[in-house]
Amino acid sequence: MSQSEMERAQAAGMPAGSVISVLLEQHAKIRELFVMVRNATGETRQGLFDDLRELLAVHEGGEEMVLRPVSRKDAGTEVADARNAEESEAAHVLAELEKMDVTGAEFLAKLGEFEQAVSDHADHEEREEFPLVQAAHSDDELRAMGEKLLKAEHKAPTHPHPTAAGSPAAQRVTGPFAALLDKARDAHRS
Repeated sequence: MSQSEMERAQAAGMPAGSVISVLLEQHAKIRELFVMVRNATGETRQGLFDDLRELLAVHEGGEEMVLRPVSRKDAGTEVADARNAEESEAAHVLAELEKMDVTGAEFLAKLGEFEQAVSDHADHEEREEFPLVQAAHSDDELRAMGEKLLKAEHKAPTHPHPTAAGSPAAQRVTGPFAALLDKARDAHRS
């Protein structure tokens, strides 16, 4: 069973819409998109990378605004700070990848390194944060956090913004403005 299949199975065993089940489903989708980007060529690769970039940007923004403040209490400051630092680094790498030619060997090499870092980050969340958050909250609280996460992601930027990444406060302040600019940029490209 692949990692994404295990994440989906774990999510299916949780209350529908809980913050943990939503995030596990997104982790599975991110893992699958990495494989699809690697295996695609030309415009198809670019389109899939754009999908991956957008999902990663909104996913990390949502985690920083909703999950991280909760996990800071439930899993501890050290765990929350480590995950925020990983997300900050990921935003920088994603911004670099976004500027690269997706057809080049350099892009694929950088993408492979980035995929491993994102996978390691997701694994840390799934082992160090998710179980503690789940144990500390009722199903209703977890569902409410899931709703809050999806609302935050809807308002989150669709491109990496390294200056705000890793900081829940910066995400709250700059996120909505950056999201408006990103959505205008995305509409212009379409």
